[in-house]
Amino acid sequence: MNPFFDEMRYFVNFQGTMRVQQELGRRGEDMAVQWLKNKGYNIKEKNFRFGKAEIDIIAEKDGILAVVEVKMRRKGYLGLLADAVNLNQRKRIIRATDHYVLTNDLDVEVRFDIILLLHQNQKFTLEHLKNAFSHY
Repeated sequence: MNPFFDEMRYFVNFQGTMRVQQELGRRGEDMAVQWLKNKGYNIKEKNFRFGKAEIDIIAEKDGILAVVEVKMRRKGYLGLLADAVNLNQRKRIIRATDHYVLTNDLDVEVRFDIILLLHQNQKFTLEHLKNAFSHY
């Protein structure tokens, strides 16, 4: 056995897995965008970046700016939806949202939501948790 080839095989498998996860994440974000549009939301931004933060979706409906984090999980996920975004992620999202609101000179109420997509065998179930966390 050659340790170099074993390491390369791991690297290739890891890279392939990362690509699959990224593609699955993009697909989930696209499904969430379409679902929000169907619910009457106006999509303002997708994948908005500020510093180390990325906001998956910024949408508006009825004068409320919804900042949406999209999470994909396999069917059978038992965690709480509100726990899908940890404290550090929340801080980064809130900072990025402040920047977005100030830069665009917006006077809106802001709400932080999570959309969870559960998948199994190419079938998806969507859950939308409004006010998943606050900026306080």
